[in-house]
Amino acid sequence: MKVVIFHPMIRLRDIILPFDHSEDALYAIILEHLDISAEELESFRLVRRSIDARRKTGAVKIVYTVDVELSDEEGVVSKAGAESGIVRSPCMEYRMPAAGQKGALRPVVVGSGPCGLFATIILAELGFRPILIERGRNVGARVRDVRRFWTAGRLDPESNVQFGEGGAGTFSDGKLASQIKDRANRSRKVLEEFVRAGAPEEILYEARPHIGTDNLVRIVKNLRRRIESLGGEVRFETKLTRIRIKAGRVVGAVVNDADEIETDRIVIAPGHSARDTFEMLNQLGIPMEPKAFSIGVRIEHPQRVIDKARYGRFASGSLLPPAEYKLVHHCRNGRSAYTFCMCPGGEVIASSSEGESVVTNGMSLYSRNGVNCNSGLLVGVNPGDFGSSSVLAGVEFQKKWERKAFELGGGNYSAPVQLMGDFLAGRASKSLGNVAPSYRPWITPSDLSGCLPDYVVATLREAIVQMDKKLRGLAMKDAVMTGVETRSSSPVRIVRDDSFQSPCVKGLYPAGEGAGYAGGIISAAVDGIKAAEAICSATLIAV
Repeated sequence: MKVVIFHPMIRLRDIILPFDHSEDALYAIILEHLDISAEELESFRLVRRSIDARRKTGAVKIVYTVDVELSDEEGVVSKAGAESGIVRSPCMEYRMPAAGQKGALRPVVVGSGPCGLFATIILAELGFRPILIERGRNVGARVRDVRRFWTAGRLDPESNVQFGEGGAGTFSDGKLASQIKDRANRSRKVLEEFVRAGAPEEILYEARPHIGTDNLVRIVKNLRRRIESLGGEVRFETKLTRIRIKAGRVVGAVVNDADEIETDRIVIAPGHSARDTFEMLNQLGIPMEPKAFSIGVRIEHPQRVIDKARYGRFASGSLLPPAEYKLVHHCRNGRSAYTFCMCPGGEVIASSSEGESVVTNGMSLYSRNGVNCNSGLLVGVNPGDFGSSSVLAGVEFQKKWERKAFELGGGNYSAPVQLMGDFLAGRASKSLGNVAPSYRPWITPSDLSGCLPDYVVATLREAIVQMDKKLRGLAMKDAVMTGVETRSSSPVRIVRDDSFQSPCVKGLYPAGEGAGYAGGIISAAVDGIKAAEAICSATLIAV
């Protein structure tokens, strides 16, 4: 039976099978559930596939949602009745907005992360011939720059894990799960564009889809080529240094402190680490506000420990993927700790974008076949913790702890690390245990309380003990904690109104994670699509 992509008519939910079911089992259960013959089932497609490992003492299950096309759909629906749970399949197609007059000036999109890429793709598809500018380098050159930093400690402030083609998400696990509400199928549009660019088709139906950093490098290059094929333009090593404003409207973008691009529409999607861009906007008087984010560490365990905790006696089965987890604990001090961006079979990476600072994050290849897994373990902080009422107080707060981590590590981009047992006991680590840290270029056993606020340390200590009750092994004494993680989300929000524009500068469209409106690849990409749609709406109104 060939699985095909089409728009079917009937959706079946909660089809449950053993994780090691045969290849024909799903086909058979569809026939049984609908009480039809093989001849009546013309085709089907997977809509969702997830793993249910909540009962580790029982069997691990695979749960499917499928859409089916039948030769006699009306007859099957009528025969089954309303109580059967058989429903019509909703439309999954993204419908492009109508666009009015394009105008003489081309829109400019700032930043080539998911938000900027997808804003540019939509504008290009509609004939606006957008110009996408990126301060960093193309992805091939960027990979070389990042590898040099990871092996030799030589940081390029303009080409690193944060800056360059694809944005910060290029060096990540490439997670595509999202909880945003999306009746317009923008998320589906994003997934389909990723597949068109070379992502595996399984991302269209996996409950927790991921691409992996190795695939992302190739995919973002193909997304760029798609933009160019549609009449758009991509310029690298082109940094927005000023916005020209006249009578409350955008009239141009100054790049590299020298050249000017005449434009009346700018989508500003700079990413959460574009601190100099935030400063420039603040100096121009663009309305911004400080925003809550999180700070903490990366925790690293052997993947087999997490597999055992999640899958129980089925952990050794090769058919199950490396296990994931997501945990949260609300502490007695009123703060919460949570795991963030868990990377199965991945590594902890150096993510600094400025000199004399240490920043960590996590990354996985598509195969997720590394010995260790890692996750952010973070505590929320808010503007009241920043020690200042400045719009950019959150930026300074981040810098403070990143510099302390740099100093604690030895001043050469070594990351400070601590064994979890030592952290819980309140003593510095002098050596490592049985878990080999994956961070590069170097690590230094330390006391992480030297690069974290006291209330964060206290919150993490309580949370780890309580989280271990939900996921046995999380608090293993040899697990490695690496500091410091500060870039979970943007420390500012660039204010926008219902038209997606700055309330005081028409033609300026803040969008994405850096602008404070998204968190993750899918939500950022969807916000970029919304910004492009807003530009289309504005051209229609003008017409």
